[in-house]
Amino acid sequence: MIETKAQDNRYLIDLELFLKSVAAKDPEWIQSLRSAAASRFVELGFPAAKNEEWKYTNVASIAHGDFALMLDDLPREISARLIQPFTFEEPRWSRLVFINGVSYPALSSVPNLPEGVQVGSLADVMTKDGGALEQHLAQHARYQDNTFTALNTASFRDGAFIYVPDGIALKEPVHLLFVSVAGEKAIVSHPRSLIISGRGSALTIIESYVSLADGQSFTNAVTEIVAGEGAIIDYYKFNRDGERAFHVGTTQVHQYKDSRFTSLTVAVGGKLVRNNLNILPDATGCECALNGLYFAAGEQHIDNHVAIDHVKPQGTSRLLYKGVLGGKSRAVFNGRVTVHKDAQKTDAHQTNKNLLLSDYAEVDSKPQLEILADDVRCTHGAAVGQLDRDAVFYLLSRGLDRKTTRNLLTYAFASEVVNSTKVERVRSEVDKIVATWIKEYLETEEPL
Repeated sequence: MIETKAQDNRYLIDLELFLKSVAAKDPEWIQSLRSAAASRFVELGFPAAKNEEWKYTNVASIAHGDFALMLDDLPREISARLIQPFTFEEPRWSRLVFINGVSYPALSSVPNLPEGVQVGSLADVMTKDGGALEQHLAQHARYQDNTFTALNTASFRDGAFIYVPDGIALKEPVHLLFVSVAGEKAIVSHPRSLIISGRGSALTIIESYVSLADGQSFTNAVTEIVAGEGAIIDYYKFNRDGERAFHVGTTQVHQYKDSRFTSLTVAVGGKLVRNNLNILPDATGCECALNGLYFAAGEQHIDNHVAIDHVKPQGTSRLLYKGVLGGKSRAVFNGRVTVHKDAQKTDAHQTNKNLLLSDYAEVDSKPQLEILADDVRCTHGAAVGQLDRDAVFYLLSRGLDRKTTRNLLTYAFASEVVNSTKVERVRSEVDKIVATWIKEYLETEEPL
């Protein structure tokens, strides 16, 4: 149980009810974990502007929102037709669908997998076998330091559990589709996922967050990824929520020797989106390549926080995030690379570039390097600007109209990240998302 003085705080009231409802179902170690995380959430409270990590992102609308934790049944039946635009339409892929944070088997599909591979509901695993779960769950994403991670750890009902044994390479991606369905009542969900890839294994994960209704929703997600020695993991995250959706997501990656982790984060939806991507290359020879694209218009707010902690020698990291902003939107980029004293021979580079399509759009870019070793190669840079006037003049002089000109130049700006995508079907979807956003923006805003 938790003690609280603020009985009018909706999160604390719902959390108290939730802990009571799962007390008899959870294993003892899960109960202890939830209790400790709940207490830590009460201690931390929601971050204020004086918190440096949240300086440019005001979460008052989340902290004081009347978001209800769904403790009863799922919404009415959801048809396959409704989620079809978000499924990639690849029948050979494994797909796990979650509605308001809870597994929805009727829309999920897991084809035959190699022996020993597990792809399924985290809630199911909690009631059956806690071996790998107890070893890794909440051991990487620290609830002690983060309000939203603490709230998730105390409140999660379900999510994905993926385990790939040593030496197994999954040929087809696994798609995790998290769907928010909110009606008149604002809702909150806390999906929790744990992905473990063994020694010498290979895995591609796609994580999508979407909305089906116009109601207000808040998704507070945590994903922990463990890359075993020599493992290769490709990870894609899509934020495609509705206009009244709030999203705070934390992805925590723990890398072992000679593992390779690549990621692409694409954010185009949501009223307020905060993505935390934390990488710990915890052995020699680790590599990571982190790419991101974010598009915002109207009064959207998109915040990307990326942290790479090089603690061992001979690590390599590459980071490239690009943003396109229109209307009165605002974006935040904070990239922090820390090279510890023992992490000699580290090779780390990060770049953030932003394109402003409006005089009212704003971006706060803060790339950071903290280097405590003396034999390293590290660079960082940031750029914020508008479309190149010479390029605009050149295309106009060749007979293109202004809308087409801005379309082409904006797409060209994003194409470097689009083309970095390894999976062809994912690349075509990213390409479609980018082209659609540009087209829709041009129809609502004055060109150039």
